[in-house]
Amino acid sequence: MGTEAALDEARVEAFAGKLIDMYAASTVTLMIDLAHRNGLFEALAAGPGTSEALADRAGLQERYVRECLAALATSGLVEYEPSDHRYTLPAEHAVCLTGEGSMNMSTFAQITTLLAKHVDGVSRAFKEGGGVPYEDFRPEFTEVMDAESRGTFDGQLLTGMLPLVDGLPERLEAGGVRAADVGCGTGHAINLMARAYPKSTFVGYDLAPEPIERARAEAAEYGVSNATFEVRDIAELPARPPFDVIFAFDSIHDQAAPQAVLDRVCEALVPGGLFVMVDVRVSSRLEENIGNPLAPWVYSVSTLHCMTVSLARGGAGLGTAWGEELARQMLTDAGFTDIKVHQVPDDPVNGLYVAHKPG
Repeated sequence: MGTEAALDEARVEAFAGKLIDMYAASTVTLMIDLAHRNGLFEALAAGPGTSEALADRAGLQERYVRECLAALATSGLVEYEPSDHRYTLPAEHAVCLTGEGSMNMSTFAQITTLLAKHVDGVSRAFKEGGGVPYEDFRPEFTEVMDAESRGTFDGQLLTGMLPLVDGLPERLEAGGVRAADVGCGTGHAINLMARAYPKSTFVGYDLAPEPIERARAEAAEYGVSNATFEVRDIAELPARPPFDVIFAFDSIHDQAAPQAVLDRVCEALVPGGLFVMVDVRVSSRLEENIGNPLAPWVYSVSTLHCMTVSLARGGAGLGTAWGEELARQMLTDAGFTDIKVHQVPDDPVNGLYVAHKPG
């Protein structure tokens, strides 16, 4: 007759504490989103204050500000002085929660807010198969992705990312380069490059019309005439005339047919052309991602968006965590050689892949 092993009560208690930490952090993420959307972090960065003073500074309702600040204080994001009821955002925290550059991480909270709305749909897919189609995430997805990437592009694209590709900034500056961005979203990367390199030409492709409209409006605002945008499934990327360089910023792993897209990208390049792909840098092997503090976020985002939008179209369901090993193999299978991967400056999530089409 077997006997059940006695539970390790200390281990049970430690695990229960871990769950509480996770649940608390998940709701505080929503508080970060609220504070970011309503300018509360900027009000705090301007100097310490009571909830009344901060609400007045940000033009908000004090009662909501006070409760949100309580969540931020008890989670350690802001500091609280009970003697005079003042809240302070330390300068080291403000660097990560305010500003328009690539260090502002408050925009990541919007991803959680968006994806939480689709738990019901993903739950149905668990039982029935398929997925939640990309269209169901629009138009909010456009805003969230733009907010998440804009600071990185502003802070790093021209001075951090492009210099990782040997000779590319100089070629773009000299002119005559024909470049594309597949899955361009709101086209901010294209518009920044078009403005910086007026002698080269740029075209952005995206499946959804809303971001393309935003891209065209920004191009007009910037006064650039060397950037164009087109609503198109990038699986049908035009191969003629060919491009000298093609960019893909966190778009390949969402595709229904990612290998076919990579094949098409290679076909659409001139001999000796470059494919520059920014994508999540984790391992393709789960065991190597255990212990990576970003891995739970990557797999969760994959389940709630990247994988499910692909499966909704009967696709491969590659997922956010397709990983460097598989990415290298798929690039090789598409015909690329001399594949190098660089860490994106000030970006703990992504790597920058540089792949060459044989000349």
